[in-house]
Amino acid sequence: MAILRTHASPRYHFLLASLLLTLLQITKVICFQYKVGELDAWGLPTSENPQVYAKWSKYHTFKIGDSLLFLYPPSQDSMIQVSKQSYNSCNLKDPILYMDNGNSLFNITSEGEFFFTSGKPGHCEKGQKLYILVGNGTSTAFSPSYGPSALPDTAPSYPTVFGTIPAPPSSSSSLSFSAFMAAGIGLLVCTLLGGTI
Repeated sequence: MAILRTHASPRYHFLLASLLLTLLQITKVICFQYKVGELDAWGLPTSENPQVYAKWSKYHTFKIGDSLLFLYPPSQDSMIQVSKQSYNSCNLKDPILYMDNGNSLFNITSEGEFFFTSGKPGHCEKGQKLYILVGNGTSTAFSPSYGPSALPDTAPSYPTVFGTIPAPPSSSSSLSFSAFMAAGIGLLVCTLLGGTI
């Protein structure tokens, strides 16, 4: 016969409160680091894939807390963040941000439109530029012939020596799985402490 407790210990309340706070944090702090271009490093687009960065950004949804990783040979390239006007005209003067270490990490700290290009003269004109939208809004950086609206709705699958790259999990399934795991851990903690649910 089970004995029901009417008053739980302070330790039980503390652990339950900690579990609840952990559950709230798990569902809110799922951030990703994206390697810009995936298989292609940050560099000049190839003739086989001239819209690599437009395609890449279309198939990702960015949010505050995410980050973009630009990988490139530091002696051959750089990454700059520019204004929309500089992006459209490929003006490399007065960038907002300049990075040239070959392993440049841009942290997304606010919503809005972000524009990036290579800091090397001539690279932007050859398509080495990236536009991303964080949060809700409308995109105005591209003409219809060269923007996300001109791209197909499904992402291509690139073969690699290890097989195809799987699609990333949707954020909703990740959140529900995290919530399920936190609830399971909470049930286990309550059971171990002898508390009632």
